[in-house]
Amino acid sequence: MTNEELNALPIAKTIDARGTACPGPLLAAKKAIGEINPGDIMEILSSDEGTKKDIPKWANKKGHEYLGTAEESGFFKIFMKK
Repeated sequence: MTNEELNALPIAKTIDARGTACPGPLLAAKKAIGEINPGDIMEILSSDEGTKKDIPKWANKKGHEYLGTAEESGFFKIFMKK
């Protein structure tokens, strides 16, 4: 998906983990995934480079769908579907 397509997705929950180091963004995502319904999309905002690998790996391991990462100025938006 392109950045435009990712940014147009209907987001059920946004996790703002910018400024936290690994494993902060992943722990926040693990906690928040229980707060959304199956089929909902969650967006994780992170400035930690490792998050771009950690979230997709965890999502796929747990049966969630990694949709993509959008690069923003100084941070990333990582999208996943429960």
